[in-house]
Amino acid sequence: MECVYLPWLFLSQLFLLIITGAAKVPAIIVFGDSSVDAGNNNQILTVLRSNFRPYGRDFFGGKPTGRFSNGRIPPDFISEGFGLRPFVPAYLDPMYSISDFAAGVCFASAGTGYDNSTSDVLNVLPVWKEVEYYKDYQKKLKAYVGEEKAKFIISEALYLISMGTNDFLENYYTLPNRQSQYSVDQYQVFLIGLAENFIKEIYGLGARKMSLTGLPPMGCLPLERTTNFFNGFGQGCNDGYNTVALQFNVKLSGLVHKLNKELPGIRVVFSDPYNIFLQIIKKPSLFGFDVAAVACCSTGMFEMGYTCDQLNPFTCSDASKYVFWDSFHPTEKTNKIISDYVLKNRLHQFL
Repeated sequence: MECVYLPWLFLSQLFLLIITGAAKVPAIIVFGDSSVDAGNNNQILTVLRSNFRPYGRDFFGGKPTGRFSNGRIPPDFISEGFGLRPFVPAYLDPMYSISDFAAGVCFASAGTGYDNSTSDVLNVLPVWKEVEYYKDYQKKLKAYVGEEKAKFIISEALYLISMGTNDFLENYYTLPNRQSQYSVDQYQVFLIGLAENFIKEIYGLGARKMSLTGLPPMGCLPLERTTNFFNGFGQGCNDGYNTVALQFNVKLSGLVHKLNKELPGIRVVFSDPYNIFLQIIKKPSLFGFDVAAVACCSTGMFEMGYTCDQLNPFTCSDASKYVFWDSFHPTEKTNKIISDYVLKNRLHQFL
């Protein structure tokens, strides 16, 4: 047994030394919601899961991993774009260990937000818990590669932060509590304060290179279009929600500017997917899509998670023709287009 195991151990450590020595970014580390969750929700008691077909049917091996798409999600493409693995594993996935996480790890949880009360809605991981897992990861990393190499990985890794949509759609516009406390503008300011605290916390733990992702045109998600239609406002996007997304993105951009001035050694970029995503939705044929108003899975109007199941006869056969996979999440093809755009226009300075 030892003769077989030791060479593999040696090779894995050699590979780690090569990537950490040669790459400008030795690892991709991910915080956020379902836009970037690689399957952490599989391991917690929540109904918000996607570890079953048809989710993942176009992923490697046709395997449902807990990613809310038919295939890969943005961190996977970004990792590949930096010359690392073509996927970023979930920290809670028992299939992986610290030897895998040294080159990239995902702490994200579908359904979460900057606001802790958002994570309570569907009993998912709040951001503070994601940070606790990150601290645990740091301890394991130091034990695996040593103090000096771990410090290098932690400081040179690229941190992808993507959340905020659920704070509005799942929390503020759905439940009465936050609406009774804040106007929508006040709630945006509240969230920006939470985002700032979060970034400063992981900065204090050693993070230096970060990508803060803005909100998408959330009023154009199929679920919101369906709601708009049933409320008698036609088949188009919810323009009010899109306006809020734009306003929030302006505030996020301002936060990035502030943090870059205030925190020594930090490099934060604002990765704004709004315009490229809206272009895809408004003119899908220019990007090789046929359908943007409804999603591939089931009827494409409101299904997500367990309502998007393998037996539904309405699910499309070719997801590459659709902008959206379920009523809330893009297809792998859309994810790749947006990721390529962000790599070229925002993250190029880290390459």
